[in-house]
Amino acid sequence: MDGVIDPPSSMHRLTVADIATTCREGEVWAIGRPPVACIFLTPKPDALYLGKLAVAETARGQGLARLLVDLAAERAAERGLGWLELQTRVELTQNHATFARLGFVKTAETAHDGYDRPTSITMRRAVPQPSSPAT
Repeated sequence: MDGVIDPPSSMHRLTVADIATTCREGEVWAIGRPPVACIFLTPKPDALYLGKLAVAETARGQGLARLLVDLAAERAAERGLGWLELQTRVELTQNHATFARLGFVKTAETAHDGYDRPTSITMRRAVPQPSSPAT
């Protein structure tokens, strides 16, 4: 994303301590050794936030993003959360289309600190809740 998005990605500032914090407060999932896909899951009051969803260029087109989003939906349902939520940069139109195919809809635009224009869009997808057994 270097040279494509402004401001630059926070991935450049991500540390092992940051990942450990996400593990304590939420979940980190990865596919492969070494990892070729990952996702950070952070609970919010009504949604499970999907962060750092990434698939290595060499592993794209294999359905790994869908697999991780489906896992996130399962984890959200287990927590009783009704939504998946993510943010994607305005410039990453291919990501917008991918997330739309995965059932996400745009719900908001936000700007990073110091910017007077939208830099990210927020997208959400409903999480089906398990039905209660009939009594």
